[in-house]
Amino acid sequence: MDRQAQFKARQEMIFETAERLLLENGELGMTLDLLASELDLAKGTLYKHFQSKDELYMLLILRHEKILLEMFYLRQSHTFIKKLEYFILYHLNHPERTILYHLLEEKLANVAGVQSLFRQLYQVRKQRLKETLSAIHEYLLVEKSKIPARDYIAMIWSLVYGAAMLLNSSFYQRYLGSRETLKRAYVKQALDIPKSYL
Repeated sequence: MDRQAQFKARQEMIFETAERLLLENGELGMTLDLLASELDLAKGTLYKHFQSKDELYMLLILRHEKILLEMFYLRQSHTFIKKLEYFILYHLNHPERTILYHLLEEKLANVAGVQSLFRQLYQVRKQRLKETLSAIHEYLLVEKSKIPARDYIAMIWSLVYGAAMLLNSSFYQRYLGSRETLKRAYVKQALDIPKSYL
C-alpha cells in the first residue's frame, strides 16, 4: 500500500472512531486525547488530518453528507418510493447520528476557520438536493399532487428530524411501543403527504 493509500485508510479509521466516540460520549466527552488513545496514535499524527476539533467535526459532517449523496446514486434504479423509504429509515435506524450532525452543524455555522468546509458541504448538499428535487417533482406529477416539491422535501425533513428526536428521547422510549411499527408509520405518513394536496 502506498503512502497516499495509507493516509486515506488512517483518515477513514480516525473518522469512524471519532464518530463512535461522539455517539458514545457526546461532544464534551470526545477529546482528541481520547481519540488518539483509542487509535493508539500520537496526538500529533491526528493533526496531519485536521487542524482542530472544529475542523474534525466539519470533516465528519461533510463525510456524512457525501454518504447521503452516494446512497442516492447507488439507488438510481429504485423507484422514488423505495428511495424515500430508505432515506427515512437510514435516519430513523440511527436517530442519535442524525441529531448529532444537525446540532454540530448549527454550532459550527459561525465558527471562524471552517467556512471553506461549509462551502464544500453546501456544494455536496446542493447536488443531492438537486437530484432529490428532480425525483420528487416526477413523483408529484404521477401522484397529481399540487404540493410544491420544495415544500414536500421540507415536510419530509421536518418529519424525519422530529421522529429522530422522539426515537432518541430516553423519556419517550419507554412509551413508544414497537419502534419498527412507528418507523413504518413515519414512512407511510411521508408517502401520504402528497395525497392531502390533490
